[in-house]
This record gives sequence, C-alpha cells and structure tokens, in this order.
Amino acid sequence: MTTRRTGLREQKKQATRDALSAAALRLALAHGPDQVRVDDIAEAAGVAPRTYNNYFASREQAIVAAISAGREARVAATVAGRPAGVPLSEAITDAVVTEYTETADDRREALLMITTRPALRQAYLDTAAAIESPLTGVLRDRLGDGATARVLAASVAAAVRVALDRWARPADGAAAGGLVLVRGSLPDELRAALAPLAPALDAASG
Repeated sequence: MTTRRTGLREQKKQATRDALSAAALRLALAHGPDQVRVDDIAEAAGVAPRTYNNYFASREQAIVAAISAGREARVAATVAGRPAGVPLSEAITDAVVTEYTETADDRREALLMITTRPALRQAYLDTAAAIESPLTGVLRDRLGDGATARVLAASVAAAVRVALDRWARPADGAAAGGLVLVRGSLPDELRAALAPLAPALDAASG
C-alpha cells in the first residue's frame, strides 16, 4: 500500500510539473517570454504560485521543460535497449542524436524561440546535465564499475552541452544585443562533440 501511495504521489507531482511547463510554453508563445509572470503560469496550470516554486526556479526553466522533459530518460532507455554487440559509443551517439534532433512540428516554433532568447538558451543548455544521472545507471549496469560509469556519463553530458552551445551561439559582433544565431547542423555538432569520447566508451565496455 505504501508503494502504491508513493507511486500515485509521484504521478501527481509529474502531472503538476507537466501542466506548469505546458502553460509556461503556451503563454510564452502567445505573448512573448518576457511578458510571462510566474503568477500567470500558476493560474493557467490551476495551481498556487507557491506550488510553482516547488518545481521550477525560473520561468525559463518551466518554458524549456516543455520540450526537454523526459529526454534524458529516453536516451538512457535507448542505450539500455541496444544489443550488447553494438559499440557503446555508437549506442550513445545514436540515442543522443535521435532525442535531440527529432522534433515534432508543434515544437519547432518553441525551439526557435528558445534558441533566439539568451536566457532561454542558457536554460536549454543547462538541461544537458540531466543526462548524467540516468545514463550513469545504465552504464553501471553494463560496465559493473560505478566510478567509470559516472565519469563517462558526465563526459557525455558535457559533450552534449558543448554541441548545443556551438549550434546556438551568440552571433558575431552581437554579444551586446544578446542576439543568438542558430547555425550548422545539430546532428553534426552532436556527433563531433561525442567523437572524442568513443575510444574511452568502447574500451570501458570491453
């Protein structure tokens, strides 16, 4: 019974988080992110403003969560589901590229907004850190070495952040205005950033 109550509690918390992030994104797209207040998000999601603060530290986090939620868990699950004979570097690279580049049509406008607003862009870059924990668990199971798993997972998270940063970077000569220019191919940036990790990943998996 305790396990069931805990499960229901977690489901309710996740539903509240999802409602808040969906409301934040909807309001940001409709009125512009700078016009969105925490009180507006909370009201649109049907919760009290103080409840909002239990889930997000800023409106930028809430907006970005609408398109990034669950991505780190899907990356880890995809890696875990690959056959043992597939090189670890290939499994991780394919999972990361798929999750970060297969964007539904209704999310493209949101991604454009996020990558062209400095504060939102920073929050988006910060989401890369969330890869580390679930991927550590998968690598620990596969490698049998917790320390190595943590180092490799942290390295993957750092590489993803570097790729995202290179893909959506401040335009030349536009730093003062905070302009952001999305350039190049995100899949190419991700593969290039992860490539130096391939020897360590494959050596660790034997």
